[in-house]
Amino acid sequence: MKPSSGDVFRALWTLKAEKAMIRAMSNSDPLIVGITGATGAALGVETLRACRDLGVPAHLVITETGLRALTLETDLGFDDVKALAAQTYPNKDVGAAVASGSFKARGMIIAPCSIKTLSGIAGSFSHNLMIRAADVCLKERRPVVLMVRETPLHKGHLSLMSRAADLGCHIMPPMPAFYTKPQSIDDMVRHIVGRALDLMSIEHDRVDRWQG
Repeated sequence: MKPSSGDVFRALWTLKAEKAMIRAMSNSDPLIVGITGATGAALGVETLRACRDLGVPAHLVITETGLRALTLETDLGFDDVKALAAQTYPNKDVGAAVASGSFKARGMIIAPCSIKTLSGIAGSFSHNLMIRAADVCLKERRPVVLMVRETPLHKGHLSLMSRAADLGCHIMPPMPAFYTKPQSIDDMVRHIVGRALDLMSIEHDRVDRWQG
């Protein structure tokens, strides 16, 4: 018996719905967020908040010195940032899920990234989970954004950034954009994090786009 137009429509609608569901599931791949001990803990916190608001699961790795910077620079503690993440791993746990290439992640943002962590990534010296997770993303050809936070920079720092870029990292020192006429530090942090999300191809409205 020939199917009716209604049956065909329902079949097409079901197929379309299934494809939409598959796309939604693929878009739910987590983003790994790293927070190190460099100054700028607010950058990592804002990245976690953006992920929460955008429905992107954030898997957090924070170093011991990152926790110290968090308490020194913000009014937040470990429980506060843990509540923003879908999953949190101890930095010493090199056997955690994000240490394997078989774990599907959309990439990694380290905000802020210390020179010590940059050194480990540039040298593929995966002695902790932060560096191992970044190294895994690189070998799987997933984007890695390093918000390197240090100034002034000597030639050793620049060489490390060059080596990390050669491996595939996006080197993104957190430079404020003044053309947006920011009214507060929060405005600048929001814009910087938004630009990092752009590198992850995550849709958002956290940046005032330049219109010419």
